[in-house]
Amino acid sequence: MKNITVSVDEETYRLSRVRAAEAGTSVSALVRGFLQDLVRGEDPESRFDRLRRLQDETLKAIHARDAGLRAADNLSRDATTRSSPAPA
Repeated sequence: MKNITVSVDEETYRLSRVRAAEAGTSVSALVRGFLQDLVRGEDPESRFDRLRRLQDETLKAIHARDAGLRAADNLSRDATTRSSPAPA
């Protein structure tokens, strides 16, 4: 793996560290992801559109099964109040 040096102003550096922390990653990983998208010809907006489309498709599939995102949406009242048997 090659290392590169990038120069940015103080505010960009500070905000990029904040954004990386919010995402649970590093500034280096953010830059690496950006460069990978760039060389694949995928700009951040098209990546967002692709992820949004995948999210919409997933939610449609969940709703098509007549299922929800909470256990209470998928189980009867009896199933949610029944206790499991004690281990032997």
